[in-house]
Amino acid sequence: MTVVNYKLETFEGPLDLLLHLIDKAEIDIQDIPISDITDQYMAFLHSMQELELDITSEFLVMAATLLSIKSKLLLPKPPVMEYDDFDFYEEEDYDPREELVRKLVEYRKYKGIARHLSEREWERSLIYGKEPEDLSAFLPTEPANPVHGLHASDLVAAFQRALRKAERRTTVTRVHRDEISVKDRIRQVIGALEMVGTGGRLLFSKLMHEDMYRHEVVVTFLAILELMKMKQIFCYQEKLFDDIVMEWRGDLRVNGLSEAEINY
Repeated sequence: MTVVNYKLETFEGPLDLLLHLIDKAEIDIQDIPISDITDQYMAFLHSMQELELDITSEFLVMAATLLSIKSKLLLPKPPVMEYDDFDFYEEEDYDPREELVRKLVEYRKYKGIARHLSEREWERSLIYGKEPEDLSAFLPTEPANPVHGLHASDLVAAFQRALRKAERRTTVTRVHRDEISVKDRIRQVIGALEMVGTGGRLLFSKLMHEDMYRHEVVVTFLAILELMKMKQIFCYQEKLFDDIVMEWRGDLRVNGLSEAEINY
């Protein structure tokens, strides 16, 4: 007993079946032999009927379309009918297969895209990633809103209080510092030199103290220069950048003033 096995591929629609038949026959999709393709298509439908498989209406519509195209290609073209104003005739370059070819080309393009996406899906399925974790605990905490619960009226009241405080601070106080003249500072330097006696030595740093202002330091230096000009003192340094040493010569007149007038 001979056992016959039937193997039919699954097609997603009539265009898929037609494209399979065209690729199997290795023919150009732009020049489809409608007679051969129609016969193969009808044979496939008959095999489905013999196996008692349900044939959808889409396959039957495509079968009718193929038979219509085949009949148009077999029938001779009607003659050209000319009238005074219009010519009624079919275009010479009209091909009844054109619409079907356009659909097949479009279907092949989208089928290729679907195949590419399927391959990408398969490649991606081979990659196993780590399940996502809850990282909310590592998110930076937002600082508390300093004006939370306050209304515009509260801000206006705070602004008014600040203005009232600012009004009480408008009192201006002027601080006057004591001014000292070079002449007064000369008397003070001479008094310090008299304490060490004639021929005694006094360091310039001894005339300075931490609470002195800058202008007092300048006036003190000018007083020493004036005393040197008057030849009342002799200044020198032991080495470079060392403290200035002042030596009093002990004259009785300083800048036209007697010794009694200079003392304070």
